[in-house]
Amino acid sequence: MNGTTAALALLGVALLGVGTVYGAARALRSTSEPLPAAPFESGVEPSEHAVSRFHVRWYTITMLFLAFDMEMVFMYPWTRVISAMGPGAVTEMFVFLAVLVAGVLYAWREGALRWT
Repeated sequence: MNGTTAALALLGVALLGVGTVYGAARALRSTSEPLPAAPFESGVEPSEHAVSRFHVRWYTITMLFLAFDMEMVFMYPWTRVISAMGPGAVTEMFVFLAVLVAGVLYAWREGALRWT
């Protein structure tokens, strides 16, 4: 078997597999009608679309949350190796925390955390 024949055979097997999966999905689906719109907030009727845009202030809060979430990602391994690393590890962690606190103080000073 040469290369072209092998490639065509592989393509045929792939197309047969895709067709089989597609046919099985079509045969096993319960309904072909789209589902009706339903409430998405704990049973309360929605006042806006579920994929609506958020106010830009939420992005600042999200970035602060992610910064402190990443702080925890770095602090857990740090607690595991602090005794082996010595006092330098403590200094490095306090510098890291100081950078995070400086970011929060900057956001606070700029009014990013004010809602009015």
